[in-house]
Amino acid sequence: MSSTAWLTVFVLAVFLGFEVISKVSSILHTPLMSGANAVHGVILVGAIIATGSTTDNLQLVIGLLAIVMATVNMVGGFAVTDRMLGMFAKPRRAPGDPGGGGGGGGASPTSPAASGPSSPSASSASSGEGGK
Repeated sequence: MSSTAWLTVFVLAVFLGFEVISKVSSILHTPLMSGANAVHGVILVGAIIATGSTTDNLQLVIGLLAIVMATVNMVGGFAVTDRMLGMFAKPRRAPGDPGGGGGGGGASPTSPAASGPSSPSASSASSGEGGK
């Protein structure tokens, strides 16, 4: 494939990508990004195959640049999607965490077990009216 054909495909891909992404509603961004990350894996494999078949140094440099950009795009997309979906997940609590609500056996903040010897109520009760 000639350099002009490669450049034409690149320019058309940039234009088409911009047009498609700019029309997406913000509500559909996370599901679309999740699906697009799978497609980016295929794009990365295609970039590796296309770069492996080059004979010209300029094509090799452009192919390596495409591989790096596709990798960054794919990994970054997964990271952003994971972070966005994490915003909607219920917070996880450790089994002994107070206020977990999961019956993990932890003491509640108001139970006598939660107030240790350093709390004012426990020290005044054990010392007999404040040390008289």
